[in-house]
Amino acid sequence: MSICHCWPIPLLKRLRYYRHHLLSRAARPSMAPRTKTRERIVQTSLELFNQQGERSVTTNHIAAHMDISPGNLYYHFANKQVIIAELFREYELLVGSFLTLPADRPPTMEDKRDYFLAIIDAMWRYRFLHRDLEHLLTSDAELAARYRRFSYRCLMQAMTLYRGFIKAGILKMDESQIEWTSLNTWIVLTSWVRFLCTNRENSTHVNDEAIRRGVYQVLMLESSFVAPQAREAFDALCATFHASLPKILE
Repeated sequence: MSICHCWPIPLLKRLRYYRHHLLSRAARPSMAPRTKTRERIVQTSLELFNQQGERSVTTNHIAAHMDISPGNLYYHFANKQVIIAELFREYELLVGSFLTLPADRPPTMEDKRDYFLAIIDAMWRYRFLHRDLEHLLTSDAELAARYRRFSYRCLMQAMTLYRGFIKAGILKMDESQIEWTSLNTWIVLTSWVRFLCTNRENSTHVNDEAIRRGVYQVLMLESSFVAPQAREAFDALCATFHASLPKILE
């Protein structure tokens, strides 16, 4: 998915830090081979879970794909649930790295675009989490508790972002509207991958354009709250993420 080319440099730097320094620790020269193998297991698992679905992939499949013994895999991870928990931790870090208001200025429409581009990137990179979420949480009570805390934090951050855009004169909403718009936004974004996988003829090849349409749906929730002076820029933003329904369901 090639969308990063249009992001501002500060956001790119932040995301690259979390990806390459927090999520790809195996690249550090001081790390031992043991850690490199652990990171390879995590990234291979992510690739296979995204391609085939978590339930279709076993630890034996992961080991075979890496050309290592199952025993080597179990040396690093006791079972598949531990791998999933590690991937969820990475996802939490990535999302937490960009759901913040600018520290030294009001947010702009460009910031809104950047938030959504970052969200799309996270949804795409960890799409198996969204597609298989109910099964994953049912299978692991500890992960379910972590997800509930993560979900609550994201909702609170979404409300903070909306308040920032209101203060900047981009949106006009009261507290009740902030709350239900944040909740509806969360519901749309976290269920969008599952919608695509259950409604597309080829559910294993969800593409960038189809993911972007999920952001368009969120923008439509916000449309009636846009301040007059921000309408032109908002409509241009909507056009950036629009894709026809027949095309995304191909």
